[in-house]
Amino acid sequence: MRIAKVERGHTLPQKLLLTMIRTLSGFEAPDVVKTLMYRKGYFGNPQRALTQAVMRGPSQWSVGEREIFAAFVSRLNQCVF
Repeated sequence: MRIAKVERGHTLPQKLLLTMIRTLSGFEAPDVVKTLMYRKGYFGNPQRALTQAVMRGPSQWSVGEREIFAAFVSRLNQCVF
């Protein structure tokens, strides 16, 4: 189930950004982008910070290895991002 607000409840600046993404790439913005824009202070910004820490912070694994792990898990979950 998708919350309609995540799909259509964006502010004007967010709508402009999503339009630019669609125009320049020829594709809709990925759902993860729309989700991160939803209630940025409550979810989007904390999730961005967590993702940045996990994917780019100190680790025994390189950034490339972490990206491969994320891509593999996304593929297993049939997730496009």
